Amino acid sequence: MYLAYYGLTEPPFSLTPDPRFVHLSERHRDALAHLLYGIDQGGGGGFVQLTGEVGTGKTTLSRLLLEQLPAHTRVALVLNPRQTPVELLETICEELKIPIDVRRGSAKALVDALNAYLLDAYAQGLRVVVLIDEAQNLPPDTLEQVRLLTNLETATQKLLQIVLLGQPELRTLLARPELRQLAQRITARYHLLPLDPAETEAYLRHRWRVAGGTRFPFDAGAVRRLHARAGGVPRLLNVIAERALLAGYARDALTIDRRLVDAAAAEVLPPPARPQRLRTGAIAAGVAVIALAALLLALAWRRPAASPTASPAPTAAATPAAPAGATPAAARIPRLEAGALAMRLRAAEASPAPAWQALLQLWELPARAVTVAPDGPCTPATATPDLHCVQGRARLDTLMALDRPLLLRLRDGTAGAWAVLLGADARNVRLRLGATVFDLDRSLLQAHWDGEYTGLWRGPAMLETPPRPGARGAAVDWLWLRLLPQAAQPGAPYDARLRAAVREFQSAHGLPADGVAGSLTLMALANGLPGPRLQRALE
Repeated sequence: MYLAYYGLTEPPFSLTPDPRFVHLSERHRDALAHLLYGIDQGGGGGFVQLTGEVGTGKTTLSRLLLEQLPAHTRVALVLNPRQTPVELLETICEELKIPIDVRRGSAKALVDALNAYLLDAYAQGLRVVVLIDEAQNLPPDTLEQVRLLTNLETATQKLLQIVLLGQPELRTLLARPELRQLAQRITARYHLLPLDPAETEAYLRHRWRVAGGTRFPFDAGAVRRLHARAGGVPRLLNVIAERALLAGYARDALTIDRRLVDAAAAEVLPPPARPQRLRTGAIAAGVAVIALAALLLALAWRRPAASPTASPAPTAAATPAAPAGATPAAARIPRLEAGALAMRLRAAEASPAPAWQALLQLWELPARAVTVAPDGPCTPATATPDLHCVQGRARLDTLMALDRPLLLRLRDGTAGAWAVLLGADARNVRLRLGATVFDLDRSLLQAHWDGEYTGLWRGPAMLETPPRPGARGAAVDWLWLRLLPQAAQPGAPYDARLRAAVREFQSAHGLPADGVAGSLTLMALANGLPGPRLQRALE
């Protein structure tokens, strides 16, 4: 309908996957390179892991991966992970064209058939890959069966490579202590982050050119607004941009400005569910009041008359206070706009002490576990040698990739306060300021936060001083074991090979890729240990 008006030959922001419209940002190219490396040279078997928020392009990357796999690769694609262990084995065998008619229903028979196929493929120089999409939905017993498949091996080579694609919940799932055997077999991993503002504009312009457009209709303010409302998520960018073009056509507007983008976003993005939750909460509260009144009436009917000298009974029991780090129920979490946030920042305590108290409670640590400086950073107590403090400046996406709550220093003019980062999704961020938990738009956070953060993490005590390139010692030995276990030797130096492995790990986790294992890098490497995680779905 709007194609001729804007000089297009086809819709530029269709949701249907078309290889011509694929635009790989730098982080998408890095992710694809990690997947290809993990499959072709990643240690001869094991797991390759790709995670990312909904709509960031995981499925697109998986299709590109399938197109670029070497000719000697055979692939079993599992699109529905909600299967029993036997059903999963049957699906893998069917994808690899293994005859299983007489073996259905028997896990042993299916594994035997798969093992025979893998040995024959190995003899022919073939590599066999199982790619499981939406892997965060794998049931525990099926996930254990997936792990057992990597035991199929010869004396020198694993016979099967498994690629796990999933949402951030997959990282949380694999961080469980009972799944550490599986986590230790991951030879390559990458977390796909949303596009940054520059990548968003490049993405929109690329799709516009492919669709035949010559004059790009979105002005600079509209592009910034598109990025803010979509949070850099390609799928949401497509949805909002498509509706904005329709709105522009309906208004005879050749240029799309931020107002049209806002109107489009209001139509296509899910509305806040707070009113419904509040209505539901009000109904529930009303029912509870009626039930309580009925109970009190019944008790009063049955109770003997009180003695004139009896003391009156208390009217209500005291409500226990929630822990300082706890997140209130979703129905009570407000969403702040700019004015309300500014008022809270001006009224908040400037000292970092309340935020640190909440953060320590999230970690289930006593207040004496750290000593806090007036400007925010901490020093661990000698009684907790595995506790480490971290501070600096970073992007929100970098901190989200670490998946741990941290303290952010927010400012409004001369006023400032420390807030606890509890979670974020593509568009929103959840914070705790004082005793209040609230959500706000990510773009609003950026207006009051310059990237300053502080916090803590847990890891081996020898990581108190980050190892430097050229050094030797226990911390360097730990780095070798975490990044290059097959080449680790006690006393090996922090050489060029280890630095390259550190740089690759940093790139995969959205950290500054300098090859130096600083606090954030060590924190990410120790991320499999128990502890609080960030919320990923804010509703």
